[in-house]
Amino acid sequence: MSNSPSTVLTGIAELTTHDPERPVLSDAALVVEGSRVAWVGPTAEAPAADVRVDVGGRAVVPGFVDSHSHLVFAGDRAPEFAARMAGTPYAAGGIRTTVAATRAASDEQLTAHVARLVQEMRRQGTTTLEIKSGYGLSVHDEARSLAVARQFTEETTFLGAHVVPAEHADDPAAYVELVTGPMLEAAAPHARWVDAFCETGAFDVDQARAVLVAGAAHGLRGRLHASQLGPGPGVLLAAELGLAAVDHCTYLTDADVDALRDSGTVATLLPGVEFSTRQPYPDARRLLDAGIHVAIASDCNPGSSYTSSVPFCIALAVREMGMTPAEALHAATAGGARALGRDDVGHLTPGARADLVVLDAPSAVHLAYRPGVPLVVATLMGAEVVAGSLG
Repeated sequence: MSNSPSTVLTGIAELTTHDPERPVLSDAALVVEGSRVAWVGPTAEAPAADVRVDVGGRAVVPGFVDSHSHLVFAGDRAPEFAARMAGTPYAAGGIRTTVAATRAASDEQLTAHVARLVQEMRRQGTTTLEIKSGYGLSVHDEARSLAVARQFTEETTFLGAHVVPAEHADDPAAYVELVTGPMLEAAAPHARWVDAFCETGAFDVDQARAVLVAGAAHGLRGRLHASQLGPGPGVLLAAELGLAAVDHCTYLTDADVDALRDSGTVATLLPGVEFSTRQPYPDARRLLDAGIHVAIASDCNPGSSYTSSVPFCIALAVREMGMTPAEALHAATAGGARALGRDDVGHLTPGARADLVVLDAPSAVHLAYRPGVPLVVATLMGAEVVAGSLG
């Protein structure tokens, strides 16, 4: 790193590092060498660098780590959303509408659509993201969905077990055999993770277990959708298998909370879903007070959470889920990194990737204090500006 060009950012009113010893610094500076953070500390003590940039009294936070999204799809489900707002309850069956549109789309159309959504995310401060398949639900369409996703991130997830497609509605067991056999064989080269939707209307606990175990045999780490629509066995399954994360966690029993605490599995909360479906918000305060690691992610998808904005999700978490602004920011950065098994992102300490966000605000509290306001001035990945400007 000592031979790489260096840049020092000065004039940082508030720098969130997530360093346990110095989680937040005032009147701070940050030095980048190459693509990594080399130094953080008070502006007055900043070392010399090849380039000096004054951010003008703005706040700097780690880039957001969106650990749960479904970006590979075609079409939208705006009529379904409108119906929900008129009182129709949410059900998982609407996924099949998106499956039909996605199967009919070309690779080029899917790629262009993902590119648009990823750029939306970059403009709102997301630097690391996970992308799932799950709207193909055939051997060919799941593999190509993951190949498209792989163009944008290394954090790709095989979600063939999203719902049972219409052509297998009369024989779910045969579909599970397809998912754990030929579909997994085709998808595994393009994926890092395996996932399943363990929920009424999707897959039961035995089916989800079979998918996760088969994925592990192919070298894919596990994560799980669970307890979104009501209490169920999914959280206990995630803890039993030692999965990296279990997502939604809207309805939790005392046994679920105990299992999450003891297993170390991250509870990923998705407040955009509750906003869009009018279900109760998960109780983040309960999880945090129990010592459970919590992440916040967008769950960007066309059915239950069509938002690409992590700042919006942070604001919802603070307003609706019992989190402080600092806890919500931690969950959307360091928490998301933990959910993805990453130690190089989600914090701004020496050695971390220089993935950071400059806010047009003096503190990170403004992410929740000013909901809906486009506060991101610049998003940097590996010290390269990928959205906005430092000028």
